Amino acid sequence: METSCLLSWIIFTPLIFGVIIAFLPKSLEQIFRKIALVQTLVNALIATYLYVNFDGSSGAAQFTEVVSWLPDWGINYSVAIDGISLPLVMLTAFVAPVAILGTWPDLKHVELKKEKFFVFCLMALQSGMYGTFLATDLFLFYFFWEVVLIPMFFMIGIWGGKDRIYATTKFFLYTMVGSLLMLVAIFWMIKTGQEVSGFATADFSNLSKLQFSFDGSSLSSALSSPQTLLFFAFALAFVIKVPMVPFHTWLPDAHVQAPTVGSVFLAAVLLKMGTYGLMRIAIPMFPEASHYFSTLFIALGVIGIIYGAFCALAQTDFKKLVAYSSVSHMGYIMIGLFSFQKIAIAGSLYQMINHGISAGGLFLVVGFLYERLHTRNLEEFGGLAKVVPLMSIGFMIMTLSSVALPGSNGFVGEFPILLGAFQVHPVYVLFAGTGVILGAVYALKAYQMVMLGPKTRTDLDHLHDLNVKEIIAMCVLTIFVFGIGFFPKSFFGKSDATLENYGNTLIQKVSSK
Repeated sequence: METSCLLSWIIFTPLIFGVIIAFLPKSLEQIFRKIALVQTLVNALIATYLYVNFDGSSGAAQFTEVVSWLPDWGINYSVAIDGISLPLVMLTAFVAPVAILGTWPDLKHVELKKEKFFVFCLMALQSGMYGTFLATDLFLFYFFWEVVLIPMFFMIGIWGGKDRIYATTKFFLYTMVGSLLMLVAIFWMIKTGQEVSGFATADFSNLSKLQFSFDGSSLSSALSSPQTLLFFAFALAFVIKVPMVPFHTWLPDAHVQAPTVGSVFLAAVLLKMGTYGLMRIAIPMFPEASHYFSTLFIALGVIGIIYGAFCALAQTDFKKLVAYSSVSHMGYIMIGLFSFQKIAIAGSLYQMINHGISAGGLFLVVGFLYERLHTRNLEEFGGLAKVVPLMSIGFMIMTLSSVALPGSNGFVGEFPILLGAFQVHPVYVLFAGTGVILGAVYALKAYQMVMLGPKTRTDLDHLHDLNVKEIIAMCVLTIFVFGIGFFPKSFFGKSDATLENYGNTLIQKVSSK
């Protein structure tokens, strides 16, 4: 394999497998899921090769590929990888086989063509996620960003729960509103760049050099500045995907109605597309506007942490509890990104990965229980630790990761965020710290209601423990929980140079104004 096309392989391999499955005859229906698993393992191998050959001492983009696409608009098929996108690509590559191994929707009652379509959607979803993290052309980024929306729309709308139509419509409308504004902003930037330089370009590095005017002398002047308008056009699309309060209401509905494998992808990877967009585009391309309004986003992040935690405490639906916990935990990433402190920014990147691992694991546990008992009501569980000891161990490990216990991966992300943000916003960080306490309360309460206490149903004694594929899935996640927790440098060391350059450049842009 030529390294010059390595990124294209990792982007399009899932789609190629999906097309192959779409044309397979009905007689081979028994191997669809095996093919899907093989595809994810192939991508995991490509990602591992990519990681091993990535030069961590360089902060520059690597494995660059550029092919002319729409030359009149300066739009190219342009992909590359650096220390920011590398861990997100690795997260996607390893979450995919874990999600397929750990759970799969019951499709026995569904027609074969719909099962084939489900597998195709799963493959297309992966291609979109990889492309979003690897694109270095702004329009190509938007293209892959929208590609992700389509398969998730069908996965929830066709294979979701009884309220799937409502959840799908809400998910689609929220994300489309933000995406349309982002598209307008992209063409505005391309047109401006053509007027300034004389040639059209949609390349990240070229567009980031444009100087959009910003007047921070007053709030009204700041709001009417071109840089602010562009910043909010991008930021709205990204914070909806995060999701940040008050744009979060689509997430619990989508999680509850989605098939479990969809929830795992949604929590582990799709939400990170929003924070990645902020980190890659909105903040560095519009530094003055993002810095001017940073306190607003930090305040909303703190509100999201506390609000999401209280909502999680109030839930009796296990899946909705985990969904609201994601709203809470993503608030920490927002605080880190908008603190403009290098250690907090690095912690935000780490937390994107760490939350993906813990939230993905918790949704797997929800899926395990629902597959066996056909309920997500926490009040109908109890006393399962002795019945399913392996599941209880896996559940506890993911819980400890979620509450950021020292020695787990969650601590590696949350602690640098709070440490860095405290230097500039101590009051906000003190309030955010209450989310750590509240997070432990609702997470341990959920564990107590499911695994400890008296049994609430007579059929719980006959519950079967994790099978082989479920054990493998949880073991992979457990390795990452403690591997990152005890040896973070081994996992994130190759991002250091990129993060150092990113932080220095960002701070220089802000301090020079």
